[in-house]
Amino acid sequence: MMELFSLKSKIAVVTGSARGNGKAIANGLREFGATVIGLDVIEDENSILCDITNQEEVNRCLEDYPIVDILVNNAGVSFPGTFLDYPDDLWEETYRVNLKAPFNLMQNIAKKMKDNSGGSIINITSLNSELAFPDNPSYVSFKGALKQLTKSAALDLGKYNIRVNNVGPGYFKTDMTKGSWEDKQKNKERAEKTVLNRWGIPKDLVGVTVFLSSDASSYITGQDIYVDGGWLIKGL
Repeated sequence: MMELFSLKSKIAVVTGSARGNGKAIANGLREFGATVIGLDVIEDENSILCDITNQEEVNRCLEDYPIVDILVNNAGVSFPGTFLDYPDDLWEETYRVNLKAPFNLMQNIAKKMKDNSGGSIINITSLNSELAFPDNPSYVSFKGALKQLTKSAALDLGKYNIRVNNVGPGYFKTDMTKGSWEDKQKNKERAEKTVLNRWGIPKDLVGVTVFLSSDASSYITGQDIYVDGGWLIKGL
């Protein structure tokens, strides 16, 4: 049964792999046998320095890997700001990192997957693909757009045996959420929004990513899986 989840001989590309969720995902894929090519703008011994918004740079980083079986679009940025005064430069930067770069990587790597009889693409979205949080219009917009891009890609790439799915984290303890984590009131409020009464931690994303990368999910595509401790389903 364990062979169902094995990633032995698989080649995976993970963006934003130097820290936080991306590092946990990359290490988890390695533990299950994959060779992982990490891409990040932060120096890390297991990642290649790469600006994923620069197509030529991405092409150089991947030119030695004609076969890629798994792509995890994890890298993302968040720039809070009020709606009425939100700066154009922050909107454009969020678009470039959170939507355009994943689209370009999907195009690039799907061609490799097509030539190799298939593969799995996993886009890391967010609770904000479904819910609006205050004072961050660009993040909410482009995570929602990435969710729909996944469905478009799943439909168009299925004929090549390429599966495309979303994983949406809830509130996770990362550098991006450090301010809320260290604020006792906000920390408590966010934990209480969940059914499991706690924040997510990066390793909580490993199991679902391995599952969607492996043959265990061979008949799953175009889906949204939220790893949110039950935040989305909690009513009264």
